[in-house]
Parts: sequence; structure tokens; C-alpha cells
Amino acid sequence: MKYTKALVRLALFIAICTVEPTADAQAVPAGTQQLQLSAFVAGTGTFTDFAGGKNLGITAGADVTFLHFRLFRPAFEVRGSYPIDSGHISNQKSFLLGPKVEYPLGRYHPYVDFFLGRGQIDYLNGGFIVGNIKYISNNTVVYSPGAGLDYELTHNLAIKADVQFQHWNSPAIASGSIHPTALTLGVVYSFDFNPRHHHER
Repeated sequence: MKYTKALVRLALFIAICTVEPTADAQAVPAGTQQLQLSAFVAGTGTFTDFAGGKNLGITAGADVTFLHFRLFRPAFEVRGSYPIDSGHISNQKSFLLGPKVEYPLGRYHPYVDFFLGRGQIDYLNGGFIVGNIKYISNNTVVYSPGAGLDYELTHNLAIKADVQFQHWNSPAIASGSIHPTALTLGVVYSFDFNPRHHHER
């Protein structure tokens, strides 16, 4: 239910953002595009920090970036990750959202981000036994600071490299928490709502 509400709010926000720049493009001179919507899909390798496990998964997401700032470009991102190869110990899937700030340098767009969301750990091979307790799965709040780089191939297409340093809670661990590292490599597509020009890099 929480995921559904978050997705509905995001969809409304994106709809407003996409309609506004399109309308403005008809009334103002070229070169004044204020917002940019982009989407990405990527492969993610995760060191789960749980009994030496690793996951290989797919991460997909979308960004709304504010273009009218000269040096820095704040953005809002939503992303989800789902394992397609979980190994033999556990799998981790998550839905995250939060702010991102990039610093454009020509075709290079380095950025930092901080995401917050929900994650689920499924313990494989019938569960993970600690003493007299068997853990099958658990849900947790996920904190995920990270950094990355988008490299523009064309005006609309870029390559993404990204790393996230995460915090998950897990009752199956004596400390009560794990700290997975997720490495992501993929492609980004930017939607241009003012196609008669290219916005300033």
C-alpha cells in the first residue's frame, strides 16, 4: 500500500513536470527548458554483506532534474532493484527515492545522492537458522548514500556508473544490521520537451 501511494504521487509529480515545460516552450524563447525527465535501466552487482553472498540484478528508475541552476543541478530520483541471480544465501530487493545533485562538466555529469526506502531480504535454501529461530524473510528501512557519473553519448543518451553504500536491518545478524554495496552500470535516456534546441551543458 505504501509503495502504491508513493508511485501515485510520483506519477502525478512527473505529469505536472512534463506538461509545464511543454507549455512554456510555446511561449518563451528557445533555451529556457527548466526541467528534464530521464529514465534509466541498468545491471547491478550487490555485495550483500550477509554471509559473503552476492546478487546480480536489474535496477530501473527515473529522475526529474532542475536545469535552471548554473553550477549544480538538483534532482529527485526514484529507483527499484530486483535480483535475477541471488546466489545461494539471500536476495535483496528494494524501492528507493530521494534527492540527487549533479555537477555538469561538459559531457561528464558526476553526482551524489541519498536515498531512503524499503527493502526485503529473502533467506534462501529454506531459510537462515540462528539458534532455535529460522528466518525466512524480513522487511526493512533502507538508507542509501551514493555517488555516480553519467557520460553523455548524445543529447538524449548517456552511460551511467553508480555505487550505493546501503544500510539494511536484519534480525539474522548479531549486530542487527548489514551494509551492502551495490555497483550499477547502465544507460540513461533523457526526454526532450523542447526538441528545437539542445539545452546548455
